[in-house]
Amino acid sequence: MKQIAQDLKSGETLLEEVPVPAVKQGYILIKTHRSLVSAGTERMLVQFGKANWFEKARQQPEKVKQVIEKIKTDGLKPTLDAVFRKLGEPLPLGYSNAGEVIAVGSGIFDVKPGDRVVSNGHHAEVVCVPANLVAKIPDGVSYDEASFTVIGAIGLQGIRLVNPSFGETVVVMGLGLIGLLTAQLLKANGCRVIGTDVDPSKIMLAQTFGVEALRVEAGVDAVAVVMSLTGQVGADAVIITASTTSNELVTQAAQMSRKRGRIVLVGVTGLQLQRADFYEKELSFQVSCSYGPGRYDENYELKGNDYPLAFVRWTEQRNFEAILAAMANGSLQVKPLISGLINLSEFDKVYGNMAGAGIASILVYSGAVDAHQTTVRIAGSNAKMVGSAQLGIVGAGNFAGGTILPMLKKAQAQIKYLASANGLSGTTLAKKFAIPFSTTSYADILADPEVGAVVIATRHHLHARQTIEALRAGKHVFVEKPLALNITDLNAVEAAMEESGKTVMVGFNRRFSPFAVAAKKYCSGAGALTMTATMNAGAIPASHWVHDMQVGGGRIVGEACHLIDLMAYLCGSTVTHVVMNALGPNTTENTDNASILLRFANGSQGIINYVSTGSKAYAKERVEIFWQQKTIIIDNFRKLSAFGLPSSGFSKAQDKGHEAQFSAWVKAVQQQSEAPIAFASILNTSKAVLAAVESLTLGTWIRVD
Repeated sequence: MKQIAQDLKSGETLLEEVPVPAVKQGYILIKTHRSLVSAGTERMLVQFGKANWFEKARQQPEKVKQVIEKIKTDGLKPTLDAVFRKLGEPLPLGYSNAGEVIAVGSGIFDVKPGDRVVSNGHHAEVVCVPANLVAKIPDGVSYDEASFTVIGAIGLQGIRLVNPSFGETVVVMGLGLIGLLTAQLLKANGCRVIGTDVDPSKIMLAQTFGVEALRVEAGVDAVAVVMSLTGQVGADAVIITASTTSNELVTQAAQMSRKRGRIVLVGVTGLQLQRADFYEKELSFQVSCSYGPGRYDENYELKGNDYPLAFVRWTEQRNFEAILAAMANGSLQVKPLISGLINLSEFDKVYGNMAGAGIASILVYSGAVDAHQTTVRIAGSNAKMVGSAQLGIVGAGNFAGGTILPMLKKAQAQIKYLASANGLSGTTLAKKFAIPFSTTSYADILADPEVGAVVIATRHHLHARQTIEALRAGKHVFVEKPLALNITDLNAVEAAMEESGKTVMVGFNRRFSPFAVAAKKYCSGAGALTMTATMNAGAIPASHWVHDMQVGGGRIVGEACHLIDLMAYLCGSTVTHVVMNALGPNTTENTDNASILLRFANGSQGIINYVSTGSKAYAKERVEIFWQQKTIIIDNFRKLSAFGLPSSGFSKAQDKGHEAQFSAWVKAVQQQSEAPIAFASILNTSKAVLAAVESLTLGTWIRVD
C-alpha cells in the first residue's frame, strides 16, 4: 500500500510503498477513502523538515540541551549517531481520515467490516487505529465531509474549555481551517463571533458563515475594534487558533477581553505572558490539548478503557461523534472549505506548494488495495540469501535501528525480514540496511523455512509469547531483555526451548564489553567477590509504557537485569538469594529508585543501586569490584581503573559489548552451536530480577531456585 511520510533529514515528502498493517486486539483496520490535509499543522512539519541543521536546532532548544548532556556522558560519536538516526526516521503525515472498516481486532463488538468510520489515521491507503479513536459516520454525511471530523474536534475541544453560554461574544483569532470550524460551532452554540485574520479570502469566507470578520492589517488596531464592537466591555472569551512565534496575539487577546474573561490557545504562539495584562482583569488562560479528554492517555487510546460518560461527558471519541452529528444536522458546513480533491498519486500538488494549498485539500484514495499484503519486497534489494541461517527481525524501534541492525550487519548476518507494527518504520530501516522484505506480520517470518533464527526487539510483554512461538516454529531466538515479566511465562519459555531443541539467547550485552572481559581476567580464580554497581538511569515520564507492569514490567525488570547478569559473569556463580529496597515511604513495584542485594552460590555478594534521581552529567553506569586488597572500577564502559594490580587499567570509546555479543551469537547460529550465554545462567538472572520485585512486596529475602 501507499503512505505519505516526511523525511526530516532531507525535507522531502515521500509516497512510500509499505506493507498493510496487521489488525490486532482492540484495533480497527480501515481502508481509506479520504484524508484531509491540514494546511496549517502539516505546513509546519514540512517546513521543519526542509530547514537546515541550524534552523532545526534553533526551533528545538530543549533538544539541543539534551544533545549536549548526552555528549558529556556518552561521547560525541554515539550522540551524533543517535541524532542522525532520529532525523532519519520518516514522519507519517496526516491525522484526519475517513474510510471503510475491513477488519476488527478481538474485543470490538460495536464496529463491523463495511461500516463507514472516521479516525485520526495517517495519509495511507490502509490504517490500523485503536477503537477509541474511531467513530461511525452517520448516513447523509459523505466521506469528503467526514474527513474534517478530527480537525473539527480540535476546535470543539477549545470551545469546551471556553465553556461559552448563549449570547456571549467570542473572538476567534486566526481564520484558517480550525478557526473557521470553531467559528461555525460557536455560532451554532448561540454565540456572537468576531474573527480576525490577515488573509482577505478567509475574511470573506468567514463572513458567509455569519462571523463578524476583521482583517488585521497595518494600521488596524484589533483590540480597539473588538472593544468598540462590544461597547467597551470586551469579549467574553478569546480562542486563538492562529500559528505564530510572536507573543503579540496572547497580549492582544488579554487586552480585548472583559474582566474575568477566558482565553484558550488552540494554535501555536509565543507564550511570554505579561502579568499586568492578566492581573488587572483576573483573566484565565488555558492551552487546549488536541481532540479532548483521553488524548495521549495510553489507557484510553491504546488499551480501550473509556472514561465513564457521567463523569467525562466529552472524550475525544465523543467529540468526533458530536462533530459528525453537527455535519448531519447542517449546523456545521464544511463543503465551502474544500480547496480541492487531489488523487493520492498526485500528492505533490499539495505538498509541493503548501503555501498555496488553500484552506483544506482532500486526498482521494481510488486505487485497489490488497488488504492481505502484509509483506513487501524492498525495491533494489538484491542481497543473496543462502542456507537456513537467515534472520528475521521483529521490532523496528530506536534500539533495533540504532544498535541491533548495525551490529548484525557488522557480524555479516543474513537478514531476510524486518517486521514492524505499522510498516513505515520497518520499511525505512529495511531500505537503509538492504533487507529484502518489510512485513507487519511476524507470522510470515515464522512460516518461512529459510529463516533459521529470529531476533525479538518488541515491547517487553510480548517477549515471552513471541519467543515461545518462534521456538515452536523451529527457530533459534535472540530476545532483548527481559525474557519474561512473570515466572509463569518464564517457565513456559524454558519448556518450549527444551521441547524444540533450539537455543535462546537474551541481550545481556554488558558481559561482552571489553571492560567486563578484562575485569573478569583480573579477578578470575579470586574466589568470592564484593561487587557494587550503579545505574544512573535518569527519569522518564510516569506515563511511559515501561512503567506499566503489564506492558513494560518496570525499569528494574527491564534494565537492572543487565547488572545482575554482569555480576554473575564476573564472579562466575549464580544468584541464590535476593532482596530489594526502594526509595520513599510508599514504594510500588514499578519503582525506578531501588537498591538490590544479591547473594551468590560461591559466597560473592552484589549491591545494585538503580536510580532515576541522579544528575545527567554523571556517568550512567559504574561498576566496582573488590577482592584481596584489589579493586577494579569500570566507569560508564569507557574507562577501566585497576588498583593493587600490575596494570592501572585502560580507556577507549564507550563499548557496552553489543558488537561482540551479536558477533558471537551470529557465529553460533551459523555453526549450529550453543548460544554464547548458557540458558541456565539466563534463567537464573531472569528469576533473580523477578524475585527482587517480589521481595519488595513481601519485605524479605527471596530464595532464587
